[in-house]
Amino acid sequence: MEQTFPAFVDYMEQERHSSVSTVMSYQRDLKRMIAFLEARGISDVRDVTVTSLNAYLLYLEKLGFSTATVSRNVASMKAFFHYAFGHRIVEEDPTQQIKAPHIEKKMPGILSKDEVVCLLEQPSSENPKGIRDKAMLELLYATGLRVTELVSMKTQDIHMNMGYLICRDEGKERVIPFGHAAQEALERYYQGARESLLKGAASEYVFVNCSGTPMSRQGFWKLIKQYAKKAGIEEDITPHTLRHSFAAHLVQNGADLKAVQEMMGHSDIATTQMYVHMNVDHMQQVYRKAHPRG
Repeated sequence: MEQTFPAFVDYMEQERHSSVSTVMSYQRDLKRMIAFLEARGISDVRDVTVTSLNAYLLYLEKLGFSTATVSRNVASMKAFFHYAFGHRIVEEDPTQQIKAPHIEKKMPGILSKDEVVCLLEQPSSENPKGIRDKAMLELLYATGLRVTELVSMKTQDIHMNMGYLICRDEGKERVIPFGHAAQEALERYYQGARESLLKGAASEYVFVNCSGTPMSRQGFWKLIKQYAKKAGIEEDITPHTLRHSFAAHLVQNGADLKAVQEMMGHSDIATTQMYVHMNVDHMQQVYRKAHPRG
């Protein structure tokens, strides 16, 4: 399996044009699967069976992995063995009989507008790191970008004077506008903070860390949790919380659903419609609290 794995990764990157985050997830999932199978004497991809793969999924469940994580592992397995079967490395695809566990769709958590304002006020304006963090948070809330899209944003993708950016993911492009608050935060970041972090180095990426290298997803996750704690936000938030808050607040204020779909990069408008349901839930809560006979 170790011989097939690098070729599969190249296939995902070069032919499927999968995003960096997707490839990283597949690599992580499949390395764990390979280690499990090899520990049980299965080192040849042709010897993998439905039984051995089901044993692996049971192993993940016993370790306490969530249904969503197990489901993602199934997707990684299916992609790998579909590749192996398509390239005639195996005669049969053992994942054809494997089904992902059912995932109950939960409404994503969102912040109130006051919580968002409080969160955005937390970064310091007195040092380059704080100025960068402010720009990142403002841009995330202004555009609804995924965290991977945010940290991989390049300077050529931001059109400051026109107030929009171009997001590129998996061969697709979408244009997303941003408002004056994000623009001001970005301008301040460009006016000296970015150069200070780069320390004379050059980078095509917009956001860099204190070493002058591109910000990582993990690094930004830590930042947003720290600022949430400082803001007194008790919910466990992630960068995706700001993405959902962006969409939910747009819908609450009457934004066209099709426009929100395009900005979010949803392939199916049904995904975007969940924010309509969230808006209905929000109105019901307001009604119950405010109406004397609610």
